[in-house]
Amino acid sequence: MAPKEHTVKNREQERSVRESNIVAAKAVADAVRTSLGPRGMDKMISSPKGDVVITNDGATILKQMEVAHPTAKMLVDLSKSQDVEAGDGTTTVTVIAGSLLNQCQILLEKGIHPTVISESFLLAARKSEEILKNMSQPVDLADRDGLIKAAVTSLNSKVISNNSSTLAPLAVDAMLKIIDPLTATNCDLRDIAVVKKLGGTIDDTELVDGLVFTQRARHSAGGPGKIANAKIGLIQFCLSAPKTDIEQNVVVSDYSQMDRILKEERQYILNMCKKIKASGCTVLLVQKSILRDAVNDLSLHFLAKMKIMVVTDIERDDIEFISKTCGCLPVANVDTFAAEKLGKADLVEEKQTGEGKVVMVTGVPNSGKTVTLFCKASNRLVLDESERSLHDALCVLRCLVKQKFICPGGGAPEMQIAYHLGKYANTLMGMQQYCVRAFAEAMEVVPYTLAENAGLNAIQVVTELRNRHAQGESSAGINVRKGREIGRASCRERV
Repeated sequence: MAPKEHTVKNREQERSVRESNIVAAKAVADAVRTSLGPRGMDKMISSPKGDVVITNDGATILKQMEVAHPTAKMLVDLSKSQDVEAGDGTTTVTVIAGSLLNQCQILLEKGIHPTVISESFLLAARKSEEILKNMSQPVDLADRDGLIKAAVTSLNSKVISNNSSTLAPLAVDAMLKIIDPLTATNCDLRDIAVVKKLGGTIDDTELVDGLVFTQRARHSAGGPGKIANAKIGLIQFCLSAPKTDIEQNVVVSDYSQMDRILKEERQYILNMCKKIKASGCTVLLVQKSILRDAVNDLSLHFLAKMKIMVVTDIERDDIEFISKTCGCLPVANVDTFAAEKLGKADLVEEKQTGEGKVVMVTGVPNSGKTVTLFCKASNRLVLDESERSLHDALCVLRCLVKQKFICPGGGAPEMQIAYHLGKYANTLMGMQQYCVRAFAEAMEVVPYTLAENAGLNAIQVVTELRNRHAQGESSAGINVRKGREIGRASCRERV
């Protein structure tokens, strides 16, 4: 009897572990479920430091949550993967995953083996892909209005949905500037910089054919604030007196030696500034340094006398984007600073905006390779949310470039999958039939949640949708905007 008892105990333990994992994952899915769709609720998340974030973006909500359970963490990672790959739909994938796990729990309680369930779910997933491709419609990248509608769909469920008519055309124009609509098969979003600045409103957000630096030009020594036909240099070395390689102090008690040191420092900095001036540089971008001051008052004084505009604290991550935009090369040593490494721009100007000044670089020679979206908002919460929303809209457009197909939204694809998988399950035998039917039922969580969040009668809506899809209306979905329970889905989503 001992081996048999041991086996029973092992199975009991396996069952309890599976239940624990499923419950943890479902808890995460339920936490973000109420934020799904245009009528979904926003979440206010407070960090231990006291920072507050207001958003309904699934990836952002889950990122802020401190999840300890390993299976719950997998759902957070799933949302992150969706954010990287598709950019949007982070809440949807989490809700669907939670619904699938709920069906798994029901199937496990019936005594179906986990391997059979996973194989059947993979079969249903492949079949679902075929169903989506059959109901999708081709999209033309040259059709700007169609792309704007796709971007608006992504923005409609965000906090800044009221400004979608402003942001969507900007996102579409930004993408169309860096790709060829006729031949493009991918879009590198690193060529679109999203720069934030506090002050103004979201309606003041603009598309800049060039660069925007949120830091001001250095005027401590009276340097210029506007340069036409600029030649731009990008340096990664410091325009200040050198320091010793190791941490040590040098004590000088002789006044004549002190004067000599100061003169040497002055001459050392002057020689560097003269080499920069000799190359023809009129605008100098200085990378941020963590070892010592990138510039000091003396170097700023010399550069101001030479009529060179200085912009400091350039982030290392921005170097590649700046080089690609202006056509300049980063210089690591003053001895290699030469005219051929300079970039060009028609105008570099310091402009007043909102709560401070920014430096704008326009008229760059590589126009069409990179663009900058300059976001403005009246407070930090709205500004951060507008940046996240623009990122999602750009990712949706990138998906359309990769796969030039769209299908109706409003829960229509999920209902179509549920209907056709239900019919497909009838052709299967044994346990697979149960599992595929369970997968089909799990898909109905999306239209059910959309209706629930909109304050509609969810059971009545989903039942009516089943009936409409059975009659062949593959694009029938929920129109929560117009307050009608059932309508031809007008929003658009990527396949």
